[in-house]
Amino acid sequence: MPEFPTEAQHASLELGVIGNGSVAALIDPHARIVWCCLPRFDADASFCSLLSPTSGGGDWAIELEDFDHVEQFYLANTAVLVTRLFDRHGGAIEITDFAPRHRLNGRFYHPEMLVRRVAPIAGSPRIRVRMRPLCEYGARAPATTAGSNHIRYLLSDVVQRLTIDIAPPLVERQLPFGLDRPAHFVFGPDETVDTNVADFVHLALERTLDYWREWARYLSIPYEWQEAVIRAAITLKLCQYEATGAIVAALTTSIPESAGSARNWDYRYCWLRDAAFTVRALNRLGATRTMEEYIRYTFNLVAQLAEGELGPVFGITFESELPERQVETLAGYRGMGPVRVGNDAWRQRQNDVYGSVVLASTQLFFDRRLEHRGDEVTFRRLERMGEMALRVAEQPDAGLWEYRGRVAVHTYSAAMCWAACDRLAHIATELGLDERARYWHEEAVQLHGRIEARAWNGKLGHFVDAYDGEHLDASLLLLADIGFLEATDPRFVATVDAIGVALGRGDYLFRYIAPDDFGAPETSFNICTFWYIEALAATGRRERARALFEHMLKQRNALGLLSEDLAPATGEHWGNYPQTYSLVGLIQAAMRLSRRWEEAL
Repeated sequence: MPEFPTEAQHASLELGVIGNGSVAALIDPHARIVWCCLPRFDADASFCSLLSPTSGGGDWAIELEDFDHVEQFYLANTAVLVTRLFDRHGGAIEITDFAPRHRLNGRFYHPEMLVRRVAPIAGSPRIRVRMRPLCEYGARAPATTAGSNHIRYLLSDVVQRLTIDIAPPLVERQLPFGLDRPAHFVFGPDETVDTNVADFVHLALERTLDYWREWARYLSIPYEWQEAVIRAAITLKLCQYEATGAIVAALTTSIPESAGSARNWDYRYCWLRDAAFTVRALNRLGATRTMEEYIRYTFNLVAQLAEGELGPVFGITFESELPERQVETLAGYRGMGPVRVGNDAWRQRQNDVYGSVVLASTQLFFDRRLEHRGDEVTFRRLERMGEMALRVAEQPDAGLWEYRGRVAVHTYSAAMCWAACDRLAHIATELGLDERARYWHEEAVQLHGRIEARAWNGKLGHFVDAYDGEHLDASLLLLADIGFLEATDPRFVATVDAIGVALGRGDYLFRYIAPDDFGAPETSFNICTFWYIEALAATGRRERARALFEHMLKQRNALGLLSEDLAPATGEHWGNYPQTYSLVGLIQAAMRLSRRWEEAL
């Protein structure tokens, strides 16, 4: 008897991502949309089956009767995902998923819309469409109404319309039917599609493909590992909320950092540090528009905060408070709760944020390709970040790892405050503001000396994670990258070597190993492994660095993406997904290690 596949029992992070700067969706290897928040990244998860709704549902599946196997891939240099499902009788369908993004009437068109095209490509396939969004993080099904060619879904924060060219009851009642011609699905704002839906999808697809191919064409990619770098760059672009310029750390909440660890956090917000890393990585590829939009976001934040300190994380529409709560209607990834919405990191002091903002903004003053370069007005705004950096540089904070149970004067935080002063001196020099250049240079020199004196442990022979401390953490690998030390400085080399011994686990690196609020970490932190790779290369161990980098490339999922963490014993992905940190690390390591074009050709 013909059968449709049973629902997936074992979730994984073998997921593709589609998006357009307004919305993003995660799609599993069977073409099920398992995660999508509407109408924006940090809103209610209308599709939430990734986190196991207790009521079931929460997905959008195109199921093939008598399913046998699958192929899945991105169309080259785009954010358009293709899934081919094959049945046991020679039948097959092709599902093309994308979120429209292209130029229209002189501006970017990127609506809160997901588009699917389902076409028969062999035999006589029969399919079933299971459209099961939920409201209030899985608490209830939405009310619906139907018309002659659409179904309206009254979701928590928005009304979405599914416009289709198949009979609505086939979707409403999840009825099987033979697919003898392409079917088109447009799930977007509650507005009439004012043309034939097939024509709308065809034109939107062609324009979206053109947009992404053009965007990728102008990336300044390295000679080696081009596919990996392009895929990482496109995915980073999908993590920027274009309405404000905010960049989320990841698109999900509560994927555990390791099995059953309760290290489940909501990453759908803009950490100024994470976003600055993303900006710097895309800048290195020449994709500078992301920087311009992000700087607009940060300056809006600074303007509304008056004289107060700058928090580490904000909502994508400038929310400064992100109260954390647990959701009982989602059992969690593989049932591993809790599921958290909000993130109490907003309550913390993380003093490196001032340096992060300044470093993300510095290229604005030096890149002559930009239409609107930084000027004295922009510099004066950044000076506020420098003054705050000087005020807090040597005060205790939670650090970049967001310890919830302890504070210290963290070396990385202090060094980033130094970086803010150092870059302000360079910017002032570029602008001809000699008095301000002298001021910031002198402050940077004095702060640098104090940090060196307190963060170097002569007894251990390496830098340590906090003033007068004895421990290591992976952020010390960045001291050369931010210019605090020369990579050839014997103290930096010694610190890199000590970190490799203390934090390395095979071919992976932990961020730290000392127990924290949740015990000892169990998984490696991907960006730390990439930092270690870069530090090895910078200190002359390029062959070892290349070997580790090639190994990390093999740990990407089938679509070339990475989560936050990897289990050293198995290579399994853990942590929120896709993780901007990890993709930034991949790009930066590739840029450092690749042969130069002029050497290769």
